[in-house]
Amino acid sequence: MSLDRETRPLPGVAGRMRRMLGRDPHESERAATPLELLFDLAFVVAFGIAGEQMAHALAEGHLSTALGGFGFGMFAIVWAWINFSWFASAFDTDDWVYRLTTMVQMVGVVILALGLSDVFHSLDEGHSVDNTVVVAGYIVMRVAMVAQWLRLAAQSPEHRGTALTYAVAIAIAQVGWIALAALHLELTPTLIGMIVLYLVELAGPVISERRASTPWHPHHIAERYGLLALIALGEGVLGTVAAVQPIIEEQGWSGDAIVLVTAGVVLTFGLWWAYFAVPFGDLLHRKRSGAFAFGYLHIIVFAAIAAVGAGLHVGAYVIEGEAHVGYGAAVRAVAIPVAIFLIGYLAIADILTRRVSPAQLGMLALAVGVLVLAVALSETGTPFALDILLVAAAPWIVVIGSETFGRRHLERHLAAS
Repeated sequence: MSLDRETRPLPGVAGRMRRMLGRDPHESERAATPLELLFDLAFVVAFGIAGEQMAHALAEGHLSTALGGFGFGMFAIVWAWINFSWFASAFDTDDWVYRLTTMVQMVGVVILALGLSDVFHSLDEGHSVDNTVVVAGYIVMRVAMVAQWLRLAAQSPEHRGTALTYAVAIAIAQVGWIALAALHLELTPTLIGMIVLYLVELAGPVISERRASTPWHPHHIAERYGLLALIALGEGVLGTVAAVQPIIEEQGWSGDAIVLVTAGVVLTFGLWWAYFAVPFGDLLHRKRSGAFAFGYLHIIVFAAIAAVGAGLHVGAYVIEGEAHVGYGAAVRAVAIPVAIFLIGYLAIADILTRRVSPAQLGMLALAVGVLVLAVALSETGTPFALDILLVAAAPWIVVIGSETFGRRHLERHLAAS
């Protein structure tokens, strides 16, 4: 692809508007920009509030509120991030217009995050979903993306059809979200409407990319997804430490508090190692057709990582004596999202490689078995320390499989392709 020099951002130089024509998808040494890193920091707030609200609901024993509010919030947060990141990978100009539009999206993230507590509270009451503030923040982000796509349509004849399709699809979905928030329907009709709008949102890129594929950069996309995974993992550690701090101040260093902090760090490190053992950039480079599976399934992966942090927070509530549930619920709150994460990220690797090694699948089955054992033991009254340490050990089984059988399998796949 021949590219105009104006489409190549110059770091730290944004004095004039550049034409948005599309970047080289094979550009060497393409990395995340400082603006993208700043954009990601806004999501620290969103992940933190979503995890804290979920942990509080789980500690109160309100499972449906926890799952419903967390699912609604995480989809809005991650989906907006995904749309920005893929657009930036293909069309980032880093001029003053692009920067200001990105700032508007960051404002939207903050507004959305501040409205999450209203969603959880309304779900707790069980009559309707108070999603007004969340929808307002989401629309701010999405309208900014419509502006970006319209700018692309005006400046790039090659991508005009795709850009207009994206803009129309996003706009239709936003009209639906506004209507849903304004009608204040009962809980069940609201949930049905949300599911329909989720499908509209997810269908938008699928329809748009059929016209002409956008020139996204595989290694850049893989790096961006890895960075958001790091943010979610870090927020889990931060939330656990913040939750344990009051216990230490009031009760001192109890055995359960020490084990919970230790398990949180070991678990986070294990999840990090397992995720980054897969060279997603190389796999995407060799199979660009796997982009939708990679992009969409990561919604589940990111949500699972954030839910692990929320589960550790529940454990802190139980230790502190501030929860209406017991240690068994706390173990389940961590073990289930860990299992979802392990299955989810390996499913993505399986799709991109067409086949995960049987030995690696066996290690995954063993890890899930350990998680099931931890949950089962927690229901029989075994010490919480044993149960949570078993949960923390599970990802390391997959790590061992990834660094032995999995690595050789990936090397053979990359060499063959």
